[in-house]
Amino acid sequence: MTLRDVVVVGASAAGLTAAETLRRDGFEGRLTVIGDEPHAPYDRPPLSKQVLRGEWKRERVALRAQESLDALDVDWLLGIRAERLDLAARTVELGDGTRVPFDGLVVATGVQPRRLPFGHDLDGVHVLRGLDDAWDLREALQERPPVVVVGAGFLGAEAAAVARELGCAVTIVDPLDAPMVRQLGAGMAARVARLHIDRGVDLRCGTGVVGFTEEHGRVAGVRLDDGTVTPARVVVVAIGSVPAVDWLRDSGLPVGDGLLCDECCEAAPGIVGAGDVASWIHPRFGRIRVEHRMNATEQGMAAARTLLGHRIPFAPIPYFWTDQYDNRIQVYGRISGDLGFTVVDGDPEEGPFAAVQFDADGRTRAVAAWNMPRIARTWRARLVADAPPPQRTPTTAGVGPVPSPITDVPAVRTQP
Repeated sequence: MTLRDVVVVGASAAGLTAAETLRRDGFEGRLTVIGDEPHAPYDRPPLSKQVLRGEWKRERVALRAQESLDALDVDWLLGIRAERLDLAARTVELGDGTRVPFDGLVVATGVQPRRLPFGHDLDGVHVLRGLDDAWDLREALQERPPVVVVGAGFLGAEAAAVARELGCAVTIVDPLDAPMVRQLGAGMAARVARLHIDRGVDLRCGTGVVGFTEEHGRVAGVRLDDGTVTPARVVVVAIGSVPAVDWLRDSGLPVGDGLLCDECCEAAPGIVGAGDVASWIHPRFGRIRVEHRMNATEQGMAAARTLLGHRIPFAPIPYFWTDQYDNRIQVYGRISGDLGFTVVDGDPEEGPFAAVQFDADGRTRAVAAWNMPRIARTWRARLVADAPPPQRTPTTAGVGPVPSPITDVPAVRTQP
């Protein structure tokens, strides 16, 4: 199929990278990028870190200088939502009724934050997804208010760390046993819990939120399922996200937990998915959807090349990181909750450390590191090569000793 009109829906990292790849790989037709925010493509990870701390100005999160964007020869339709896809007519219908034709489509609409069934109309209740969200929350934290973070995943833990660094009294509430336990497993999650407790955070794990109290239209407290009320002038709701696929549900495209794509990121002839919204069949890990920055860039490139006819299975080594206080946690691979970790270097109780998870057949499955980037990269190379684990000897060349399972890390109490 000859492509004349390509439309990219989603103007963040995945969408921008797809557009750049299309041009770099020879597409000379009309290229349109649609984004529901009024901003040119920007980087999201700094929003919960450098932007929230006040270290970066708005313009610093831009992914490209304006002259680079101009050089792409793109029709930018920003600040307007894609409302509907007409698959038969090959058009995207926008919020103002405009229909944009395409013969090639990149779906890169990302995710939307989950919301509580109550309280979001109150002043002081925030979500953190876009640049404007981060800026509003940054301003709210300047007065050092008491803060409650609802949700202890990546976003909630990072926002709580920044608020605490700014001098706010911070409470984290989550129904699970420890922060980030779904992403990191019980052992590393226990270490994250201690990190926040040691910094003075009131950590309420195993606790749910049932409502808010208010004063004159502003949140005043968070009502917990144990009957207590925690004071709050700012509440950050960070309870996860859902793929932004509502505009596709009547289109005939396969949607579920995201846009369902094949191993080459293709959902239908001439239609590909990229970034947080895309669920695809990974050759090793099966059907997955990854909400992390590096994947957005890599999948934007892969999806664009599939659209151009270069069908190569997309098989990256998933990678994510989180910065909390002065600590960086990195994970390569795909952690399984059914498998334990083996510590390969360092001290999992106090100091930097690295740990590895192996499949049942002995292949390296995931690498997790706490302030050990060099060791993490060494083990990533083994993950890429699909090498078997080293023999259990006193030391492993280049990696360090292979001692006890990470499940030996003592549990911590979840409230100070």
